[in-house]
Amino acid sequence: MDLEVRHLRVVCAIAEAGSLTRAAASLGMTQPGLSAQLRRIEAMLGGSLFDRRQAGAAATPFGELVLDRARAVLPGIDGLLADTARAARRMSAYDRVRIGSVGAPLLGHLVLAVKSLLPAVEVTTRCQYSPVTLLDELAADRLEAAVLGDHPDQELPRREGVVLQPIATEPVFALLSSAHPLATRVEVPLADLLEEDWAVPRPDSDRTREYWSSVCALTGRRPFTPYEAEGRQLIELVRAGLAVSLCQATFVDVPGIAVRPLAGNPLWYRHVLAWHHDGPLAPRAPDILRRVAAGYRDTCAAAPAYARWRARHPHATGPTSAGGVAPSR
Repeated sequence: MDLEVRHLRVVCAIAEAGSLTRAAASLGMTQPGLSAQLRRIEAMLGGSLFDRRQAGAAATPFGELVLDRARAVLPGIDGLLADTARAARRMSAYDRVRIGSVGAPLLGHLVLAVKSLLPAVEVTTRCQYSPVTLLDELAADRLEAAVLGDHPDQELPRREGVVLQPIATEPVFALLSSAHPLATRVEVPLADLLEEDWAVPRPDSDRTREYWSSVCALTGRRPFTPYEAEGRQLIELVRAGLAVSLCQATFVDVPGIAVRPLAGNPLWYRHVLAWHHDGPLAPRAPDILRRVAAGYRDTCAAAPAYARWRARHPHATGPTSAGGVAPSR
């Protein structure tokens, strides 16, 4: 009988458990069965690996040598098995593409692009507030692609094998009741907005509130945030005139709500697409990116406040970003 990887796992399990009885339980074996297997392993290797004592099993000097080598070898083998299993799944015929998204205007364009290029594939979506959560799911092979976002100096963390492709960087706008006095202005100074009560999203791993607060602090003030809300609830607080907030420049017009640029464009948001560099969408990435970017431009044109801002700032690209197209290795 030749030495196999499973034999090394048995030796390590015994050492970690400290007794054959506990190791047998962790391996789902009987104690006599494990004892017999250990004897066969010791015969193959040519020496005793453990001293069997009443208190348990302790590695012999020969056993320590084997354990050192096994512990050095097994992580590499486990990594090889995980990588090949992932690659095999991605090379096989896909019948479903799972897409995650934060609240951003790219999801519909991404789904349409995938459906157009891969018409036989079922597309499912899952939305999260936190882009980091979606990035982790993508890295864990629970998603094939994701719409993400980040802010200047708070870029998304890298994940091995995941491509992060910026699509656009846009300014962050003020969100006001249409009856608010500041809504009469073409642009709203951030300092004036800080005179108001704010409605803000809950703290999360995307660090949006941290980013807002850090930029506001440059004015010498921080927003007073008595209201924590998201989505429809945040909109209702703003519409009622109870609070102001911030939003993406492509925010869809809502009755009773005014979207206004911030004077000097102090805050920015970056839209990012992500996918596995060897996943099913990777060969189609250039086409997908082109279609999503075109869809984003249509969305910009359909957002009146942003369209007017772009007409006044035709060459604005936002802060310099270190983001790129290469996967993290």
